[in-house]
Amino acid sequence: MKKVLENSWAHIFSEEIFPAIDEERFSVLYSDKASRPNTPVNVIISALIIKELFDYSDDEIVENLMLDLHLPYALHTTSFEEQPLPDKTLSRFRNRCYAYETAHGIDLYHDCVKDLSSKIAKLMNLNGRIKRMDSMMFESNIRFLSRMELIYTCISKLVLFLKKTVPENLTESLEHYADPNDYNRLFYHQWNDDMEQIIKMLLDDSDFLLNICGSAYDAVTEYQLFVKCLSDQTVVEDKKRRIRTKEDGTMNSAALQNPSDPDATYRNKAGKIHRGYVANLEETVGKNDSVVTDYWYEKNTHTDSRFLQETLHAMDKQEEETVLVTDGGYDGQDNVALARETTSGLLQLL
Repeated sequence: MKKVLENSWAHIFSEEIFPAIDEERFSVLYSDKASRPNTPVNVIISALIIKELFDYSDDEIVENLMLDLHLPYALHTTSFEEQPLPDKTLSRFRNRCYAYETAHGIDLYHDCVKDLSSKIAKLMNLNGRIKRMDSMMFESNIRFLSRMELIYTCISKLVLFLKKTVPENLTESLEHYADPNDYNRLFYHQWNDDMEQIIKMLLDDSDFLLNICGSAYDAVTEYQLFVKCLSDQTVVEDKKRRIRTKEDGTMNSAALQNPSDPDATYRNKAGKIHRGYVANLEETVGKNDSVVTDYWYEKNTHTDSRFLQETLHAMDKQEEETVLVTDGGYDGQDNVALARETTSGLLQLL
């Protein structure tokens, strides 16, 4: 059994990847006071990496750590009486990292993976002088909403907020938005002939909410999304609000798609509609192998050429020729000029 393990991927992971994880960077997520011991961070990070390698869910990685000897061997936990990865550990760790990034602008997990990728590249004898860069779309886990549904949803969320905080400001005509069954009654049990009446009701109620809220609610998320939705989807003409049409101009790609994920944006790429984000991947390439050595995410309205420019500006000065391979969607002259300004060596864009 030991011989089989030593000839498997788990041995390389155990000897090269696991010891290279810098736990100290994650100390800011934990209390320095005496308390209940946490799951070792190197075990958590290793589990997250293996989870992605084999496309496991959180539950599957926890189960396989108990049932598949490759995993405890890779994570140095074969001597443990009980595997130190409860079912909620990974989600709680991700939440901690996200909260820290939101507060301080530092993505601890990204920095850790980037450092590991550089070490893996050296292990694979990749010198880093040839890099490949490309982007890929990530869909947000949100439901597509029609314009009417979007306006209704924003009104409903604002009404629910007002009902909890200042219920005296709500009139009886707005109470139905707080009823969880109201959405189905309005959109699935109405005749098409009623649509104009529903639109009129939504727009009238929107104007009423704007009047009762005013600037006092500018800092409230539900109000901010409500105002953005109205700005995206409606116009005021002769002091009367109506739904925006093609004649009013094209819809902004940054328009609100769903209040459940306000950062998700709209993009049509290669004839396919995307609602969500874009990831830019940077690969270090050798003759026979490659490894992703950096990645970052943006709204999907972030173009490939903009990713390229930001990458060049962030690069350290190159002492020798570096080749950055990208796809064909760039203005070569502008980017070569930008490369010369950014690096002291020669940077070729192919």
